[in-house]
Amino acid sequence: MEDDLSVRLAAFAWLSEQVNILGDVLPRELLAKGFTYKGTTIPLIAPQGIFKPKIIELPLTITTAPAGPYDDKFGLDGLLFYRYRGNDPNHRDNVGLRRLYELKRPLIYFQGITPGRYLAVWPVYVVGDHPANLTFQVELDDMANVSVERDLTLVNTQVAEARRAYLTTTIQVRLHQRAFRERVLDAYRSQCALCRLRHRELLDAAHILPDNLPDSQPVVTNGLSLCKLHHSAYDSFMLGISPDYVIQIRRDILTEEDGPMLQFGLKALHNTKLTLPKNESQWPSRNALDYRYQKFQLGG
Repeated sequence: MEDDLSVRLAAFAWLSEQVNILGDVLPRELLAKGFTYKGTTIPLIAPQGIFKPKIIELPLTITTAPAGPYDDKFGLDGLLFYRYRGNDPNHRDNVGLRRLYELKRPLIYFQGITPGRYLAVWPVYVVGDHPANLTFQVELDDMANVSVERDLTLVNTQVAEARRAYLTTTIQVRLHQRAFRERVLDAYRSQCALCRLRHRELLDAAHILPDNLPDSQPVVTNGLSLCKLHHSAYDSFMLGISPDYVIQIRRDILTEEDGPMLQFGLKALHNTKLTLPKNESQWPSRNALDYRYQKFQLGG
């Protein structure tokens, strides 16, 4: 068996590379394929929630599947309550997590956002074991607080509870944001609603009603799948979308001369129709579009 710590560090480094390229919501097929370590392929996810690759003796990842059979959830204290595998506290997977608890060793958590797509969080630590409730308590950490010198063990400090609360809030916000993005991009078949660009890593879920408004909801009908250029242009009121799903470009932009990107990226879209989801129930809210379009007409 390989050195446990070295494999975990390699997994963390590989995940960092993938997140830098694709964002922190990763496709299941990528995680299932995994990475190569000293000539050995190490997957990071499997059908079971608690996963141990063959190369090491203890679990490397835990996963909450979207709409899965286990009720994993965050408690008021900021800890994740993660369900045992099955009902036997002595199942080998549960024993493995219990051993990680004793050793204070980190692992990776994958939260299912939509089928086949997972938010990656690491490192996380098992900090409690409750056989009566068939749950472990898991604490989230941040790579900024981790060092090889302290052997990646969890260190209790006076600021631990404040850090936990901050990280929990941050992760929960990320979960909501990523869930909104994935639902919107799925509705629009992973393409920009304006230019039909299909590279998912270059797409955003743009709010129609800004998320700082009381009536704004993270639902598909309040979202648009936009490439990063058109998202910025929409938020800057360089373009607007009427309640009839017609794209309008701001008048001063139409008269400006500034190369092919402006010509084909914005001006050519004037008076064209938005590409809509196949499911009409997911089409943008006309009321939300009207609110935003009026602001566009007034110059933002």
